[in-house]
Amino acid sequence: MTLPDLRQLRQFIAVAEHLHFGRAAASLHISQPPLSRSIQDLETRLGVMLFERTRRKVELTAAGSWFLEEARQVLARLEHASRSVAAQAAGGAGSLRIGFVTIADYSVLPGLLSRFKAANPAASLALRELVTEAQLDALAAGDLDLGFVLPPLPSRELVSIVVNREQLVVALPVRHPLAKERGPLSVRALAEDPFVMVPASLARGLSDVILGVCARAGFAPQIAQEAVQMQTVVSLVSSGLGVAIVPASLLHLRRSGVVYRPVRDVHPRIELRLAWRRDAGSATLARFVGLAKRASKKAR
Repeated sequence: MTLPDLRQLRQFIAVAEHLHFGRAAASLHISQPPLSRSIQDLETRLGVMLFERTRRKVELTAAGSWFLEEARQVLARLEHASRSVAAQAAGGAGSLRIGFVTIADYSVLPGLLSRFKAANPAASLALRELVTEAQLDALAAGDLDLGFVLPPLPSRELVSIVVNREQLVVALPVRHPLAKERGPLSVRALAEDPFVMVPASLARGLSDVILGVCARAGFAPQIAQEAVQMQTVVSLVSSGLGVAIVPASLLHLRRSGVVYRPVRDVHPRIELRLAWRRDAGSATLARFVGLAKRASKKAR
């Protein structure tokens, strides 16, 4: 069996809708004889009669009625595919599933999302706040397209770029004796305080930096409370359950009962990275990454 072409499908649909060869030909802007020959050729290709023809009327056969629905679906899918690829090329369509750690929400993420949507209004974005380890698992499983994560990252499976670097600050309960101090604080002054931290198993890179700062100050912190999310860490500090060393972007988290002070001690900046699978090839992903790279360069 030789498959029909799209021209024949459109001609068949026109005849089926008009049930009249003359009117169908007029709607297609062709003469009737070539239309009749085309339908006959289509029936020969398929090996079935699609129309019952008499001098008075034209009617669809049972096979013709079934084929009409299939032909309409074929053309509808083709039109959808054509519109989608055109929108992709224009930079408007596509979808992304994006994970992010808390500090991304208080630093670079809002601006990137705003600029991306302005340039790609038809793009669909699904956002999930997850700790780094959960994002890495989701990226590996294909459940996320992009992740705003904290290093270290597995180098073989993922590609990443630095999108932000920030200092550490000390978060103190407002009634803490050091809360009224002005200027940067020495981490050593916190040696006797209980600490609130994100578990090392969920944010190893951040935990290692904080523990390293404390170690260089001559003590190991007394970890009294652990919390999965950074905003919960700050909430526990505001409740007076301990002090915390956190990325400076959390200054944007306006929580009563907390005072922030810069860290006097020299320490490495906290890196925020945008990561994606090495084998990802989405045009929408590429546009988002390109925007993130440009924004990162401007911020340096």
